[in-house]
Order: sequence, then structure tokens, then C-alpha cells
Amino acid sequence: MDQKKIDRINELARKSKSEGLTDAEKAEQTELRNEYRASVTGNLMQQLENTYIMTPDGRKVKVGKGGRK
Repeated sequence: MDQKKIDRINELARKSKSEGLTDAEKAEQTELRNEYRASVTGNLMQQLENTYIMTPDGRKVKVGKGGRK
């Protein structure tokens, strides 16, 4: 997600608190927030796929998708 979209999210949040949003602005805000969440989640998943945990016995265990079972 680029900085322009993040700035727009912040702009809409400030406007929402001060004077309120139109229906079109509320829809835009929801769409931008969903895109931001998807971006954060995707980045986190990508980072976890490249993360290893070192066990006390010295083995490396890959975290990857699905987490702990």
C-alpha cells in the first residue's frame, strides 16, 4: 500500500472525528481500511514464512503457515 492511500485513510479519520463523513467517504474509508488490513496481514504472513524458532535442544523449527497445532 502506498503512502498516498495511508495519508487518505488518516485524512478521512480526522474528518470523521471533526465534522463527519458523507456516505461516499464512508465507503471509501471502508475500502481503504480493508486494503490496508490485507496488506498488513500479507506482510505478516510473508515474514512468518521466513521465521524460525530455536528450540532448547538447538533445532531450528520453521514457523510457516498454520501456526502451532
